[in-house]
Amino acid sequence: MTMRSLLPPGWKRPRGYSNGVSASGRMVFTAGVVGWDETETFVATDLVGQFRQVLVNTLAILAEDGAGPEHIVRMTWYITSRSEYLDGLAGIGEAYRALIGKHFPAMAVVEVVALMEAAAKVEIETIAVVPA
Repeated sequence: MTMRSLLPPGWKRPRGYSNGVSASGRMVFTAGVVGWDETETFVATDLVGQFRQVLVNTLAILAEDGAGPEHIVRMTWYITSRSEYLDGLAGIGEAYRALIGKHFPAMAVVEVVALMEAAAKVEIETIAVVPA
C-alpha cells in the first residue's frame, strides 16, 4: 500500500494524527464500533477502558479482511464527554500506542450528546486501505 501524510508547506505537524492522508489499495470500513466485548457487554464503565476495547474490536474487525493497524487511514471518534476525554488523554494515548503504535491516520474527535448504546462513551468509525 502506498500511504502518505499530507502536510502543506509551512504547516505545523499535528500531534498524534494527520490532517490528511493519501492512500491506494483495497478499502475496508468499520462503523458503530463501541467499547463492549464480543457478548455485547460493557466491561469498562470509563472512557479510557471503553476506548481500549473499541480499538481491540476495530482491529479484530479489520483482521477479518487482512487489515492491520498500519493500514488505517482515517478514524472518526465520537465521545460523549469532552472533559472526560481531556482528563483521560494519558490513558487514551497509552492504549493507542499499545494497540495502534506510532501510526497517525487522519482523525477527528467529535463530542456528541449521546450514542445509540446508552452505556457507550465512545464510538469509532475507521477506514483502512490494504495493498491490492
